[in-house]
Amino acid sequence: MKSFIESKMEEAKGQELDLAPLLDVVFILLIFFIVTTVFVKETGIDVDKPTAVSTKQLQKSVLMIAISANGEVVYASNNIGVKGVRSTITQAIRTKVKPLVIQADKTVPTDLLVQVIDQAKLAGIKNVSIATVNE
Repeated sequence: MKSFIESKMEEAKGQELDLAPLLDVVFILLIFFIVTTVFVKETGIDVDKPTAVSTKQLQKSVLMIAISANGEVVYASNNIGVKGVRSTITQAIRTKVKPLVIQADKTVPTDLLVQVIDQAKLAGIKNVSIATVNE
């Protein structure tokens, strides 16, 4: 007389494991992680940032504007100039106000940097940071 365990082992030998539900779960998890990932929009130009001793990491959902060494103000790979900062930021924050990070080249005149910050403040930005490289 066979034991209960032996009889169940013989039944299990003829059965195969169906992997389709497992694959469905893996694909659903993959889609979930792709959709919930926060993407940071880069400015589209390479900027030589100044160094600073007191740097800190900011949250990922920020607006980024770059000011190149030759005075171009760039948002999402488009040269918007100082005059376009206010309207561009107003459009970008119409659903949710986000902090602004300015990536200014270290050779950019302070006057140009202040003009960009002023336009951002007029557009409704409360928190403006300047990107630096940790020393």
